[in-house]
Amino acid sequence: MVVAEVAERIDKKLNKEVIKGQEKVARKTAHHLEHLDRLTSHLEALDVWTRAEPGSRRPRFTRETIAQTAVRIADSEGFDAVSMRRIAAELDAGTMTLYHYVRTKDELFALVIDTLMAELVIPPGSMPADWRAALTAIAHRSRAMLERHPWILDIADDPSIGPNSVRHFDQSLQSVSSLDVPLGDKLDLMMIVDEYVFGYCMHQRKNLENDDHAALSDELIDYVDDLSTTGDYPELRKLIGEHGKQESWGKITAQANDPSRFDRNLVRILDGFEAEFARRTPSSS
Repeated sequence: MVVAEVAERIDKKLNKEVIKGQEKVARKTAHHLEHLDRLTSHLEALDVWTRAEPGSRRPRFTRETIAQTAVRIADSEGFDAVSMRRIAAELDAGTMTLYHYVRTKDELFALVIDTLMAELVIPPGSMPADWRAALTAIAHRSRAMLERHPWILDIADDPSIGPNSVRHFDQSLQSVSSLDVPLGDKLDLMMIVDEYVFGYCMHQRKNLENDDHAALSDELIDYVDDLSTTGDYPELRKLIGEHGKQESWGKITAQANDPSRFDRNLVRILDGFEAEFARRTPSSS
């Protein structure tokens, strides 16, 4: 009897392990399938750049017109309002007519993103020769685009790469081409500037321009003040003790909203890279 009970327990445990293993395999398989689906969508969207537009003598629309219309709708109502039906209504066209130009939503998304990326491109002959000035110009153009079209920050999916995305990357490479440093350092510099701009704009979008944030500020101040009295937040308690809860919150908010903060911290990032590059370069004396 004891042997049978032990065998039953072992059998149950083995079944649990088998089920757990199957669930793990299923999760990994689902993750890989999701990745393949996204990759397939991106590859299919690339077709929009290589496929010729409808070949009538005088096409009624262009992909550029469709993309610009989608951007106008998103600017006024958010990207969720963008659909082929809505674009067709704006252009006074049949929905099926537009599918001759743009076949899928992924293609439309690729066109929209590339239309926005065109705003990042520095006009020919205007790229500063100095690497710091060039990166600063690109950062300013990137920030301006994100502030004109903040809805783009709410889209999580990675878009297909279009001509203007490649042109922006090429200009970023051009901006650091004068630096006598390895390619990895140049890429780090380009990427951190991009990440800083997008992170800054995301912060502004999510935290500082939210209408509900101001209405809840008093409740938030009281909540944070209560937390600080628990002893688990000594630096916060010290800050509130020195300035008071209202003034402390005011200083933090003022700092976050300081219009000069973007350029001030961009300069610090560039200073850091420049100082590191200088340390590596042997003195000529």
